Amino acid sequence: MDWQILAQELFPQGFQITEQQQVLSGSAQVDGKTVSVIGTCGHTAIGVETALAQAQAVLATVREHPQRAIVLLVDTIGQRLRQRDEMLGIHSYMAHLGKCLELARQRGHRIIALVYDQALSGGFVSSGMMADACYALPEARIRVMGLPAMAKITKVSEARLSQLAASHPVFAPGPLNYERMGGIEAIWHAPLAEQLRLALAQTDTRDLRSLKGQQRGGRMMAQMVADAVSSQN
Repeated sequence: MDWQILAQELFPQGFQITEQQQVLSGSAQVDGKTVSVIGTCGHTAIGVETALAQAQAVLATVREHPQRAIVLLVDTIGQRLRQRDEMLGIHSYMAHLGKCLELARQRGHRIIALVYDQALSGGFVSSGMMADACYALPEARIRVMGLPAMAKITKVSEARLSQLAASHPVFAPGPLNYERMGGIEAIWHAPLAEQLRLALAQTDTRDLRSLKGQQRGGRMMAQMVADAVSSQN
């Protein structure tokens, strides 16, 4: 979905969002209040400049608009695969973005993410997965790694991985599988503006993804392992 069409559906009360080199930043009105809008578009790959631009937008909100809610719009094909970005330490820049979002959370900013197109690998982890809650549109394409690439890494045949993906959401792409695993809080259907209003009104900011993954039958062991580790401390 084009981000401008999405913005019209999400923010019928008005928005002021600019696009610069596939990075979105600006503000919008939701339920009579102003929120900051930060994100990406055009299936962009997250490189050094992209990560820094988003981090700067987050820090500007923290500095200039205390406790203003932040809406992250996610459309990324993941980490930019270029030698330049690798040599500059792209992982550190992506980690910096994640740290800035955590700082915003600690300063009282509600953070909601919406995957409206693509969400892959580290580009998704350092943005949408850092939100208090991440949602997705039904047509969104979400995956950590494609099955062909997964087969090369794990040395498990692609045919076998396809079989596993049919019954195990950990191996399968798509918003429904990520909802089962707890990574996606819910899948949004129209009216999107009302869905966003309700999400921002939620006050529970605890990370319950592992628990929800267990309850939904998508990740049965994550919460058990976390509880076991916690009990030893």
